[in-house]
Amino acid sequence: MPIEIRTCAEDELGRYLAVLGSAFGEPIPDEEIPRFKEVLELERSYAGYEDDHMIATGSAFSFEMTVPGSTVPAAGVTMIGVLPTHRRRGVMSSLMRKLIDDARTRDEPVAILWASEESIYQRFGFGLASDQGHISIEKHRAVFLGRPEPVGQTRLITLEEAAEVLPPIYESVRPTRPGMLARDEVWWRNHTLSDPPRHRAGGSPKFCSVLSIDGRDEAYAVYRTGGDWADDSTPDAWLNVREVVAGDRVAYREMWRFLFNIDLVDRIKAWYLPADLPLTLMLEEPRRLRFAKSDSLWLRIVDLKAALEARRYASDGAISFAVTDEYCPWNEGEWTLTVEDGSGRVRRGGEPDLAVDTASIGAVFLGGFTFGELQRAVRLDECTEGAIRRADAIFRTDIAPWCVENF
Repeated sequence: MPIEIRTCAEDELGRYLAVLGSAFGEPIPDEEIPRFKEVLELERSYAGYEDDHMIATGSAFSFEMTVPGSTVPAAGVTMIGVLPTHRRRGVMSSLMRKLIDDARTRDEPVAILWASEESIYQRFGFGLASDQGHISIEKHRAVFLGRPEPVGQTRLITLEEAAEVLPPIYESVRPTRPGMLARDEVWWRNHTLSDPPRHRAGGSPKFCSVLSIDGRDEAYAVYRTGGDWADDSTPDAWLNVREVVAGDRVAYREMWRFLFNIDLVDRIKAWYLPADLPLTLMLEEPRRLRFAKSDSLWLRIVDLKAALEARRYASDGAISFAVTDEYCPWNEGEWTLTVEDGSGRVRRGGEPDLAVDTASIGAVFLGGFTFGELQRAVRLDECTEGAIRRADAIFRTDIAPWCVENF
């Protein structure tokens, strides 16, 4: 039977979540429906139907994302799921077509996502735009280089209090780090600070700590603990850090000092960390962090001209691209980026300096990767000698992109 793609009605949300849960093998309890109703944009939530039976889901959030020197509207693609009975029938492709076309209609120059399977989304032109870091360190090995004296005071607050206290700290950092997303009150309460039992993986409810220096809140951490007691009655427990944000480098160190010194914990673990993790240069034994990286944010250029003109650049100059993009053919062709005083202007035409696809431009857009790295990965061709060096000077950023928001 033919598959129809249409928006999900409000009274279908329970069915929508049931299909998503079946696709991911993780049922979503009915008690979570009100939370999803708060954060989901139903006009951007599509479902696949076969003879009026829902068989697939796909949605997008309307985000504002930090890019180098500015912000840009971004379609946050999410909740993509197809029932196992309907795989390999083009249903997901139809959903993605709808979501990307919708982003273009809404003048969102880029679409972003976290990939459950990376190979799927590269087919639709998404490029790996940023990495995330992971650590797992024994508590007694987490010692700061130089043994600095503690600074500031830390207090525990409830998640209800956190909804008021944390946003100003987060907002002090968000404009400085490409990849970070604006959060409103609804998002804070129903996503960032929500704590459904199915997400705890045997751990405690979320805790939240806030660090103050000279009476000013400068950093926070959201975490949970888990584990048990060993046979010899000693603690055999872990602490899982979900989010650490600090508006000051000393506050960042002191927030981690607090986490490293929580009692009855053997090991501190964390995911969703920035790829340029400062802790690696702060500790006496950085190897003990077992710091590793994996993919995080994937980015799709929806409107090449608008995207390149939305961000700022490190140096003036011009670079021309021969762009291929089968999925969004309006991006195809020759384009020239001219930068003056850090602002870019894009026009059609120009003798190509680089031959590249839009997925590769998505990889360098936030500063997570360079044109030189793409060349070494056989991802582009240099048509003019020295063009890669010139392009990397223009696109250079001083800080790695970081998306702490898994959506």
